[in-house]
Formats: sequence, structure tokens, C-alpha cells
Amino acid sequence: MAVLSSLYTGVSGLKSTGESLGVIADNIANAHTTGFKASRAEFQDIIAKSLKGILGGNQIGRGTKIGAVNPILLQGNIEQTDKATDLAISGDGYYVLKGDDGESFTRDGSLHFDKQGYLVTNDNQRVQGFEAQEDGTIINKLGDIKFPRALIPATGTKRVDIDMNLDSRAPIKEFNPEEPYETSNFSTGVEIFDSQGTKHLVTLFFNKTADRTWSYQGMVDGEQVTGGEEGKLANVVKGQLTFTVDGKLDTEEITESNFNFAGGALQNQEIKIDFGDAITTDAGKGLDGTKQYGKESDLISWDQDGSSAGTITNLSFDDTGVLTALYSNGETRDLGQIALAKFENPEGMFKVGNNRFKEARASGTPDIGKPNSAGRGKVFAKSLERSTVDIANEFVSLIQNQRNFQANAKTITTSDELLSEVINLKR
Repeated sequence: MAVLSSLYTGVSGLKSTGESLGVIADNIANAHTTGFKASRAEFQDIIAKSLKGILGGNQIGRGTKIGAVNPILLQGNIEQTDKATDLAISGDGYYVLKGDDGESFTRDGSLHFDKQGYLVTNDNQRVQGFEAQEDGTIINKLGDIKFPRALIPATGTKRVDIDMNLDSRAPIKEFNPEEPYETSNFSTGVEIFDSQGTKHLVTLFFNKTADRTWSYQGMVDGEQVTGGEEGKLANVVKGQLTFTVDGKLDTEEITESNFNFAGGALQNQEIKIDFGDAITTDAGKGLDGTKQYGKESDLISWDQDGSSAGTITNLSFDDTGVLTALYSNGETRDLGQIALAKFENPEGMFKVGNNRFKEARASGTPDIGKPNSAGRGKVFAKSLERSTVDIANEFVSLIQNQRNFQANAKTITTSDELLSEVINLKR
């Protein structure tokens, strides 16, 4: 009977509209959920039968149903925060997570380090990234991102680079180690580290011994070297420099090296004092490093490769997702890089709660790589991606669904009145 079928049609409308209201309610409830993507219920009609069989036309509908609930994958607003481990994705991609239930994915970048030192989400899923070697080089090996050792070992100095000018107008002087400051043409200091990370100030004294030829002596306080005398300078290095007629560095030579620091440090520590790309010694051009020009002697710059032991003072991500540690000794080291997964059909991913998704047959397999590569989005540090829910739009949809629900309810009440008329025919 057609009147009865209209009841079921109305019921299908009530059911589908109620489910749609549930989707809208879920959107509104997650208006402030980090990285949340609003969803939309997609309706489909139900065909019961065709009055003319396979000839088509004259088909009777039997209502509606929810065909799909699809996420609307818009980019959420990115807001800055003050937390170093907050990350936001701009563009395509999901953070890769590992937990007790296997691999999952999320856009929620509100991360922190747990008590074991692993970078995790708020539901303790470990964030995956590309590991870094000891020298900070990022390699394509995926694994947990972990808080590094709190203390990095000391490294003794192996090389000191010096860029300076020695005055070609200086007179020839004979050096007296008992009166180094009075008997040298020029002096300057550089810092080096022994094998235990102890810092030492080495004062370099330069003497012009002939035209275009200079000698240098490196001295430290005697108490800092094995067998030295406190309050008296001890020699740790000697050498000679020669220059071309146009003031370029021609040769450099270390004639004596006695880096024997006290306190149990490595004896005869090998430290190279490099004054530049010498023409003869280094087969260079003599353009970089020390020169001999007719201007006042001066140290332009110097650098060395040693360091003391250091503890972590700060951790930060950059906008490529690389985690960098700053240590108290001034060293910085890259510890890893966040990995992002890209899907051919991200709408087909399966929600598992806690802002996480799982790979599904409809989504395809994840393509995991570095941020800002192969179509993956950028990562912004100290930022979070906010929900894409627009409250105004949701309220409009709420009103529309409410009216739709009321209209379907009216269908049912009208059908009920008609059935009452039919029943009353017997009277």
C-alpha cells in the first residue's frame, strides 16, 4: 500500500537527517581541536522499484540514506605558540606515528618529550623522523625521535685557522722568551682545548727575522703544561712564515710542537696552526689567510675546532622539521628531521580517535619523506594548525537539517492521518 511506503520513506529521511545532525554536532564539538578537519554528510536516494521494469522511467523512490561522510581537507589556520615542540603542517602531509596499535598518522602537532626522552603526541604515540649521524648529517633511516644525551663529550683542538696581517715595515727583532712582549713585533692570543676539554689561552708572538720572513712562538702559563713552572711562560709551538714580494703567504712551517697539557690530558697533542692557503706549502693562491702588507699588524679572525663538554640548554625545530640542540659550550647539533606521509586519497583514511588516522584500502599506501619535498607540505615551528570548522556555516547547516527533519516528520504525520481515514472506512 502506497500510504504505508510513504511512512518508511519519511522514516528514512528522519534517520538520515539525524545522522547528518550527528556529523554537524561532531564538527561543532571539535571547533577547537588541533588539526581537525570538518566533515560533511553526503546523501543518496533509495530506489525501490520501477513500474516498467528495465525499460526505465516511472521509478518510485523510497527515501534517502547517508552515502558517505567525507572530510573537507582544507588548510587550517596556523597560529604561533611559545612551545618549542609545537609543529604545524602547511600543505599536504601527516606526521607518522608508532604505537602499540601499529602505525598511524595525524595532523595534530602538539608534541612533547616523554620521561624516556621520546618525542610523542598527547596520547603517547612516538613521532617518527629521519635520524641524524654524530656529525649532524640527516640520513634516510626512519625511526623514533629521541631526546639526545644531556652531556656531549669534549673534543680536543686539532686545527687553528688564523687570518691576520703582519706589518712589512716592522724592524727585524730577536725574540727573548724571558721578555716576550718587549722583544716581539706583534702578539695575539687564541684559545684551544686539550683532550679533556679544558680551555687554554695560547699567546702567539711574531718576530720579523728577515725581509718577508717571520717566526712565531706559541706560549702558555707554565702551570698548564707538564713540567712547567707557575707564573712563567712555557713554549708549546714554534714555526716560520714566508711571504712573496706582493705580500702573499708563500710557506708556513711548524718547527716545534709541545702541546703537553697537565691534568692527565693527552701528551703531544697534534694541533695544526694554519695561517692560510700558502702558495708553496698548500699549492694555494695565497689569497686567503695571513698576508704581509705595509699596514699595522692586526688579527682579523681566528677559529678552532675543539670544544669543552656541554649540556643541552635549548631544543628547537626549524621550518624544515629539523630538531637542533644547543649546548652550553656553544655547539649545535642536528638530532633528526620530522617525517611526513602523503596519501593519494587522504579522504579515504580511517579515523581511530585521538586525532589519529590509519591507512585504509581507499586511501592508498603512505609515501613517507621529508617536509617540503615531492608535494609534501612545509612544517612551521612553534605553531599549531587549528580546526577547519566554521561555526557560522555549521549553524546554518544545523538549521537546514532541523527544517529537513521537521519536513520528514510532517510526511509521517500526514501518512498517519491518511491511514486513520482508511481505518475509519469500516465505520
